[in-house]
Amino acid sequence: MPSSPDTPVSSTAESGHFAPSLLYAAAKMYYDEDATQAEVATKLGTSRATVSRLLSQARREGIVRIEVRAPRADDHDDLAVTLAEAIGLQRVYLSAPLPAPTTAKPTVEVMGSYLAPAVSRALSHVGLVPGDVLLVSSGRTVYEVAQFDLDRIPGVLVVPTVGGNDQPEEWYQTNEITRLISNKLGGRPNYLFAPALPGPDLYNTLHADPSIQRVLDLWPRARCTLMGVGAPPLLRDDIPQFVPTTSTSLREAVGDVCSRFYNRAGEPVDFPGRDRLIAVELAVLQQIPVGIAVAVGTEKVAPILAGAKAGYFNQLVTDPATALQLLGSR
Repeated sequence: MPSSPDTPVSSTAESGHFAPSLLYAAAKMYYDEDATQAEVATKLGTSRATVSRLLSQARREGIVRIEVRAPRADDHDDLAVTLAEAIGLQRVYLSAPLPAPTTAKPTVEVMGSYLAPAVSRALSHVGLVPGDVLLVSSGRTVYEVAQFDLDRIPGVLVVPTVGGNDQPEEWYQTNEITRLISNKLGGRPNYLFAPALPGPDLYNTLHADPSIQRVLDLWPRARCTLMGVGAPPLLRDDIPQFVPTTSTSLREAVGDVCSRFYNRAGEPVDFPGRDRLIAVELAVLQQIPVGIAVAVGTEKVAPILAGAKAGYFNQLVTDPATALQLLGSR
């Protein structure tokens, strides 16, 4: 317990200015000895309100100096390594911190510009060569990343993971995303001219079509997948039209990758028509050497954890704030 200051608190509080020795005593107990304001007040024989004023004046007069600094790059490197080890991934790539949002969360356009450099680093480290197959999923995050520069990987075969040429939104039209990413990388696009969920007759016809089957045969040959991670389907206001949101089975779904839904344990979730879905199977994703998931935000924490646990991807691109939430939610 520190020695009592020479000047009583009561004799200085009335003037509104405290003696330096009193400021130092309060600050030392509070900041160096981790005493609460109530404990400081008891030891000094005064009120918590007076202790608060003591600490404020100590800061103003330079007796206490508080430093707020931006995270260094090596801080982010440590966070990325810690997160990868904690959730069982090979590697985590962190973007620069997203700017403070003016609404509930940053726009996807902002996220795309911040995430694209980290996605480019992740793809560059895979070591893809001409003729290797890179699968790309649909979704707004991957679509927005595709608007920005990526390091070139000439000759790579870029292949969609799901049909979607009947979807009105461009971020669910997988051929459009395939074209964009292929152009950025200098790769060769392979288009899938099929809806995601055709009717039974059309499904059989499409599977018999050589041009469709050629793309489907590329899926298990892939060296890498670049995929978005979907939030719980029944909580989303933006979801592909083919998803039957009235299905009670989807209540169990915590998220999806490549339009394949899974629960909190990472197990596949069924829904009406799932057997006709033209999309890469979760079991195939588990066998692809490098799966890079790209996701940001609180609503993506649970699906990231479940997808990582199930092995649907083994690398992650995210921002520092989401990384900290993932560590706190394990």
